[in-house]
Amino acid sequence: MKRKIISIVSIILVAVGVLLFATSNFFSTPQQIDDKILQETDLPNSSKNDLWWLSSGGSVYLDGDLIQTLQGEIATSSHWRLLYAKNNPTDTDTGYHPQNIFRLVTREKLQDSQQEVYFRIIKDNLSSSTNRNASNGVFLFNRYQDSQNLYYTGVRVDGAVVIKKKTNGTYYTMIETPFSDELAYDRLRNPNLLPKNVWMGLRSEIQTMANGVVSIKLYTDQENSGVWVLVAEVEDNGQVYGGEVISKAGSGGIRTDFMDVEFKDYTIDSL
Repeated sequence: MKRKIISIVSIILVAVGVLLFATSNFFSTPQQIDDKILQETDLPNSSKNDLWWLSSGGSVYLDGDLIQTLQGEIATSSHWRLLYAKNNPTDTDTGYHPQNIFRLVTREKLQDSQQEVYFRIIKDNLSSSTNRNASNGVFLFNRYQDSQNLYYTGVRVDGAVVIKKKTNGTYYTMIETPFSDELAYDRLRNPNLLPKNVWMGLRSEIQTMANGVVSIKLYTDQENSGVWVLVAEVEDNGQVYGGEVISKAGSGGIRTDFMDVEFKDYTIDSL
């Protein structure tokens, strides 16, 4: 009986060994994982990725068409935890959630362009910061000159779609339209009306027309079906919304606030 048990155990161990060997190529090594993590830097030229610059958020995971913010709390001893705890403890929960202020910028600059991305919200980070409010959401950068001068297009946690212009650090709401009115936004009871764990698409188009007016359009694909619906459009003639239009080529990119998010299928193309 003892000999039989030993034989059976030996067979099981051999089988497990074969299985592990056969599947080992499907698992990333630590080095492969490190190569897919882009660290935040102060300047675009310091980025180690040819396509992306992470200007805020600590680090981001890039794997083919998948983009992922930091998920959950980072380690107490983490470089980014310590740095954010020192420089912006309020918005990042004493540094444990750098992803609360996630800003990912393309290194390519375009003038007239179309951007698309699908996003899935995994979790809200219900920070006590007063900056966690109804204006938060998931947004695309358009003609990003720097963090103080750009156009925003996206969806807010209060169930609105919005197109904004930021000029010399001041925001100007160009259009804001209800997107979801099933529930009333409440910072404590209903802090995010956007769905969780559901893929949803954002598309923006920005173009300077022959008369110099900048046309901006925002589309959504709520059902992840490939069907895009125009939900907001506006024109900037340079006489309102902070004055002069942003006419120069600029970067695209992604912004999220106080949440853990995944993205897929990001594209940006000239129009």
